[in-house]
Amino acid sequence: MAKVILICGKICSGKTYYANEIKKKEKAVVLSTDEVTYDLTNNVQGNGYEEFANKVNTYLKKKTVELVNVGCNVILDWGFWTQKERKKITDYFSNHNIKVEWHYIDIEDSIWYKNIADRNEKVENGNGGYSFYVDEGLLKKVITIFEIPKSNEIDVWYTFER
Repeated sequence: MAKVILICGKICSGKTYYANEIKKKEKAVVLSTDEVTYDLTNNVQGNGYEEFANKVNTYLKKKTVELVNVGCNVILDWGFWTQKERKKITDYFSNHNIKVEWHYIDIEDSIWYKNIADRNEKVENGNGGYSFYVDEGLLKKVITIFEIPKSNEIDVWYTFER
């Protein structure tokens, strides 16, 4: 039976790397809000980013249901920063009789800040792929909003190490 794997973690915690590793093992499709927003807007959304990202996520949720119902595993590489957001998406898939598996990317702050610096350098040099620059405002937002999940929310607790 197909399932959806939900990856929780901060920006630059290694979610996309991890999702691509799981993709090989699970023979799954990765659906990423960042990838879609880059392909459609080249990461130039300005103040409308949140609204646009919410529309993308609504569409990707519907596609996830379709894919799982035809037997395809799906990995959502979105972040899921708050407990409320994690519960809401769990309930959504539960209401569609879809099994969910939560994975959390745990990362030490020193490695996290290094990942941010590395990513920003790549973006500045034009080698960032669909990654976007993490400025002070976005960093502050992550630090303010992100809620480390409780162990009972997570099926797989992965510690990112460099």
